[in-house]
Amino acid sequence: MSEINGNGNNLLQNSRSLFGNIGLPTAIIAAFWFFTLVVGHFVGISMSTLVSDTIKRAGMNGILVLAMVPAIQSGTGPNFALPIGIVCGLFGLVCSIEMDMTGMAWLLVSFAIAIPLAAFAGFIYGKLMNAVKGSEMTIATYTGFSIVALMCLAWLMIPFKNPKMGWFIGTGLRETIQLDAVGAAQILNNFLQFRIGKVIIPTGLLLTFGFFSTLVWLFFRSKSGIAISAGGINPKFAQAAGLDIDRNRVFANVISTILGAIGIIVYSQSYGYAQLYTAPLMMAFPAVAAVLIGGATASRAKVSHVIVGVVLFQGLLTTALPVANEVFVGTDLSEIMRMIIQNGIILYALTQVKRGVQ
Repeated sequence: MSEINGNGNNLLQNSRSLFGNIGLPTAIIAAFWFFTLVVGHFVGISMSTLVSDTIKRAGMNGILVLAMVPAIQSGTGPNFALPIGIVCGLFGLVCSIEMDMTGMAWLLVSFAIAIPLAAFAGFIYGKLMNAVKGSEMTIATYTGFSIVALMCLAWLMIPFKNPKMGWFIGTGLRETIQLDAVGAAQILNNFLQFRIGKVIIPTGLLLTFGFFSTLVWLFFRSKSGIAISAGGINPKFAQAAGLDIDRNRVFANVISTILGAIGIIVYSQSYGYAQLYTAPLMMAFPAVAAVLIGGATASRAKVSHVIVGVVLFQGLLTTALPVANEVFVGTDLSEIMRMIIQNGIILYALTQVKRGVQ
């Protein structure tokens, strides 16, 4: 009898250890995703299509979620000002089109223009975060909103001439720019693409996400990365050890902003369109939700949290919407379900942020 009780206690301890490592909320969301996949199978939805779409969406959103890691590790919290990096990436993207770049040249020139601009913007943003210590997430949110509003004027006023981007009547850029006009739609997705059965593997897209994930992973094992993490964990101790906390916070936010700029270019080519004006306004929130669902907190984040979080978040959105439409036949619940799922996950994420701050 005692042996049975001992085995039961060991099983309970192992279960607690498992949920402690993975996180109970993460496990619940993973279970719900698996449940929607099972329901989808029984209502006749193609599993290969759902898996293909999940892999694609995880790859196209991955770098935007990865941008959260440097900001969180530095102690400034999740980067709700991600639209700063996004508009820098979009500016590099449209400048590359204005220069008549196509294909892979368009992609490389977009990066070349966006990265220095994002580094400068990230430096200014990092200085702002140092000036508002204790209120970073609130200030960051409204900073991102303000930049998007300012760029709405810029998209109308900057004298771009390329007819592939402008309105047919009047001046300014269109809200949505088709990238297939410059041979850039899904250029990374199609690179070395292959199939496993009916599942499409966008090799180039996944390699790009993997490359930047590896860079961030290696960086936070370097001397500079460890110094940033130390300042985020215990600023007073790090300062007593001679580390420049403010400089490290600025550097981390520069990296985060650059990743945001790179991420939106990768996202746009995968989506096939570049969306301007108010499109970047709310893009920080799904990225924050994804990294926190993956197991991160407001003060600690790892690359593994990014990978787990983006797969769960995008997988749930990809699977739940068609399943809902099949279950509730005759109704169009796709947009309603998308809002419920996305905002529900974001609400959970924000409660995690609050707990992390405390």
